[in-house]
This record gives sequence, C-alpha cells and structure tokens, in this order.
Amino acid sequence: MVMARGRAATASGSKYLQQLCKHWSHKFDVDFSPTRGEVRFASAVATLEASADGLLVTIEADDPDSVERFKETLARHLDRFAFREAPLPFDWSAGGPT
Repeated sequence: MVMARGRAATASGSKYLQQLCKHWSHKFDVDFSPTRGEVRFASAVATLEASADGLLVTIEADDPDSVERFKETLARHLDRFAFREAPLPFDWSAGGPT
C-alpha cells in the first residue's frame, strides 16, 4: 500500500468531513463522526480527521497512481462543499508504503 497525507486549513473541517462522508455513503462503505471519517473506496481508503483549524486526510491505495487520482478526486469534491473558501489548498506529503 502507498499512502499520502494532506492538510487543508479551514475552520469548517468537521462540517466538510460530514458532508463528504454523507455524499460518498450512497456509493461506498463509510463510517464517520463529527471529528473522524473513513471512506472505503474499491481501490483506496480515505481517512479524514477534523480539528478546529483544519482537515487532515490520509489516503491509502495499492499504487502511487491511485493515490494521486484520489487526492485529486477528494480535493475536487471538497471544493464543491467549501465553495465559499475554495479552492482549499492541501499540503500533501507522501507517507510511503504501509
């Protein structure tokens, strides 16, 4: 597995986490609370953690291309919900193999 972590600064991390999880729960296996969410896609897992000043996202997938694709997908969906703040810049770092 390959992993990447990204953080976006926002005071609405919990709100966006819940909106993303509810949106994806119609299609994927999702568990979430106001501060933590997990979305299990077919080829990746995204974990979201909200704090008072940001949203931390961890993406784990089988290969680097999938991680890159899910980083883009997640950012695009988040910007739809965060349209007043969009685009939310993510500070991504590679986590390496897990």
